[in-house]
Amino acid sequence: MSSPMSEALVTLGRRYVRDAPGSVGKALLAARLLNPYLREHPRRRVVGTRSGARFAVDTQDLIQRYLYLFGVWEPHMTSWLQRRLKPGDGFVDVGANVGVFSVLAAQLVGDKGQVVAIEASPVFHRRLVQQARLNGCRTIRAVNAAVSDGHKTLTFVLASSRNMGANSIVPYDGPAESTFEIDASPLPELLDPSEIANARVIKIDVEGAEGSVVRGLAPLLGRLRPDAEITVEVTPERMAQLGDSAEELLRTMADAGFHAYRLANDYAPESYPPALSGEPVVPVRWRGPVTVETDLIFSRVDAETLP
Repeated sequence: MSSPMSEALVTLGRRYVRDAPGSVGKALLAARLLNPYLREHPRRRVVGTRSGARFAVDTQDLIQRYLYLFGVWEPHMTSWLQRRLKPGDGFVDVGANVGVFSVLAAQLVGDKGQVVAIEASPVFHRRLVQQARLNGCRTIRAVNAAVSDGHKTLTFVLASSRNMGANSIVPYDGPAESTFEIDASPLPELLDPSEIANARVIKIDVEGAEGSVVRGLAPLLGRLRPDAEITVEVTPERMAQLGDSAEELLRTMADAGFHAYRLANDYAPESYPPALSGEPVVPVRWRGPVTVETDLIFSRVDAETLP
């Protein structure tokens, strides 16, 4: 049970972690006290992010808790997108969740850019729309749909509301927080011709279903602009449960002329303070098999690091 004293200490600790210069003591404070406390004693607030956006959050959920605590979700991906997206560009967010990266992209591409945020969960879709309105993001086109390699009806399962981003079609035998069914289509059918032609970055984060999403995307790859890049969270174990493999995904992208680069990512709360105070991380060429969850960026650039 929380007390006024513990609430006050957590508020002060959060201010230190978010706003104080340097990183001394922040990792320990975030991991040992702030993250578990905010998970078990949820706060519902409207908070600012480091990019200047505003989000209505519930700290019971992992992504929203990190926005509240650190002002950012996935700092290395955030930094990479900030270096990649320019005014007028297009961004496609497959598995947009509550819209963290869609809102960021809308800020970066401006009024002349295009953002397509695709989210299967009706609940998350509504929250995504709310976040877009909260930030005045008129360039976001929010689509409530699932993405696959064909037309089918998919069943999604959420194991725990403490990580609402884990909605997945991967078979799950434990107690479910919620389930829903939704129709799926290949990505090219969900995009307008101008959105395809203008896409600078396509981001895919679909909790194990990336194999079918990339298969459905394959016919589109040759129609993308020359500098288009695709980022995929590859989860080999979950892919295997759906009969897919990371090797097939890598082959599909290589056959289309794309090289793979790994972007470092760490969800541990203690990793955030040093990530936010250090130099930007550069994606590094990846040539081996993918055996654990890995963030990959596919680019036609042929180099050891992705500039």
